[in-house]
Amino acid sequence: MKYLSALFIGLALFAATQLTLAQPTNPSILLRNVLLSDKEGGADKTVNVVVRDNKLDIITEDLIPLDQADEVYDAGGGVILGQLTLGELASFMILDGDPRQDIDILLDTKTHVTFAVRRGEVVRNRFVMMLEETAEEKKRTEGGWLAYAAPPLAVPLDYANTEKWNRFDTRFISGIAAGAVVLDRQTWLDQDDESQIQFGDLEAFDGGEIRGLRFGGVGTINFDKPWIWTLFGATHAFDQGFDSREDDDFTLYDMRLDMPLWKNASFSIGKQKEPISMERMMSMVQLPLQERAAVSDALLPARNVGLVMAGTLFNDRMTLAGGAFNNWLDKDQPNSFSDNTTQYVGRATWVPYMSDNESTLLHLGAGVRYSDTKEGFTLATEPEFNQSPDFISTDSFMADSANTYQAEASLRSGPFWLHGEYIEAQIEAPQLDDPTASGYHVTASWILTGEVRSYNERVGIFGKVPISRTVNQNGWGAWEISTRYSTVDTNDGALFGGEMDIWSAGINWWLSPYFNVNLNYRYITLEDGYGLEGTSQGFNTRVLLILE
Repeated sequence: MKYLSALFIGLALFAATQLTLAQPTNPSILLRNVLLSDKEGGADKTVNVVVRDNKLDIITEDLIPLDQADEVYDAGGGVILGQLTLGELASFMILDGDPRQDIDILLDTKTHVTFAVRRGEVVRNRFVMMLEETAEEKKRTEGGWLAYAAPPLAVPLDYANTEKWNRFDTRFISGIAAGAVVLDRQTWLDQDDESQIQFGDLEAFDGGEIRGLRFGGVGTINFDKPWIWTLFGATHAFDQGFDSREDDDFTLYDMRLDMPLWKNASFSIGKQKEPISMERMMSMVQLPLQERAAVSDALLPARNVGLVMAGTLFNDRMTLAGGAFNNWLDKDQPNSFSDNTTQYVGRATWVPYMSDNESTLLHLGAGVRYSDTKEGFTLATEPEFNQSPDFISTDSFMADSANTYQAEASLRSGPFWLHGEYIEAQIEAPQLDDPTASGYHVTASWILTGEVRSYNERVGIFGKVPISRTVNQNGWGAWEISTRYSTVDTNDGALFGGEMDIWSAGINWWLSPYFNVNLNYRYITLEDGYGLEGTSQGFNTRVLLILE
């Protein structure tokens, strides 16, 4: 707990010092509908460009809301030319036509240049400032994901975009289909003699696997205020994957309806994530490292059947969410509602500090979970490698109840992100001397290519790594390096599930929003309930393909 306190104090001190720094006075500029030509002869891209603090800040195909910049202009499909290097002083111009089709455009730039910026200073601007969005743009920016739980894949599924090939529309229901496949290759590098005694030869787990194969869709039920439906499943015909420990061939992961209540509130019902822990709420493939921290997997579930109410307060600086869950409708569960475990879960987040240009943000959050544990209690998790035996493991035991408490803190400053969480489960089980299981993790990541992770104010979580220039645009994609320390302790009272510490390092390469390659290394120590302390280390390579 002392490490978490130190993290909170450090983040608070950093935010306090930021308050005293001079804020930039230059207005940020958003240019929409800019045509970016492909130098290699591929397809051109319509992008949005942001200039902030006189520097080129963002180039993205994602639609950026008007309130993300001081001045917003519609480039009307004008062609951009210049030095497009992120993080450097902006120097480019926008032409009212394509010089590849009409060379006279370049010979008479005085006539055809509609916007120009030189070393961060705007030297020509013939655009009229945008004051409001079109109806279609409002659908895409304001009508985004209203549910507390974000879409389950890495790409924010744009179910309002009528131009998608995989979209369908009827009078009563609309939607878009998507899928994802994750391919892993595990290599165990080393283990000492104590680890050999604990688990045998871990090299038996070396090799490749299909980590997960997920498919489904999201869309709207077309009321005056549309409801959002989500249906995603995964096959285990190849192996287990995507947080599942089931051995059958198919499992439904997300099956829910999300209904708007009023402007800043929603109601969700169905199989979904419980509203607790940023790391649990984020999609796994959007995290800096391949797997969630061991303490999150050991003490919190992946999904549950229930309902959630959520909303925001204080100009979206605070989120509140609460839910009740009982998985009696799920398969292989007792038929009676009263025979199944019931949980009550809540989470609150707060953004106490955000810089004027929003590049620096401090996030704090806390959650609580009560369970009546009618079906018994089990603590188990792998060492943040999927191809591994459970390093933390207890037999199933009966308990009267369990109270879980969670706290989190995040600091994002430009491309740097520091995040920590502490989780503690107090288990009322007199036969085991009422044990407590706990742990925490601290994760740091840095996007080398300069992009800044988005922050979802409706949910209080960070989003995917944006990509300013994909490999399809003759760019390098987005590169991210990360490190994490995590620990989980389930040795308490008469409970001996193990105490594990893990040091991790990873590198992510997002070639495009649909294709990712990454590598993770881990050094693991485990003290089991028999006095042995084993160490092991390994790495896993992963390829992710989003089909959307």
